[in-house]
Amino acid sequence: MTCPANTPADRTPCEGPVVVTVLDAGNAGASGCEHHAARLLAALEGGRVYALPQAPAGAAPRVFAAAGADRPVRRAARLYEIAVREA
Repeated sequence: MTCPANTPADRTPCEGPVVVTVLDAGNAGASGCEHHAARLLAALEGGRVYALPQAPAGAAPRVFAAAGADRPVRRAARLYEIAVREA
């Protein structure tokens, strides 16, 4: 299974089920595992993360904290900017 929050340049494996949704500044979203969602959130300027109904307790705060620890130099406001940049 491919994680919907995984970006084209990210070849790391998923670390669990799809449990959160990351939204960009325009409310476009991608759901994913905590690992890929954190990496995607870190690459977004003004992104937000929300837990899905089946998510374990604390999933969204864990993703938010992990994203803050791994901020890339170049960030994007929209999900499509990341997809185009890395394709």
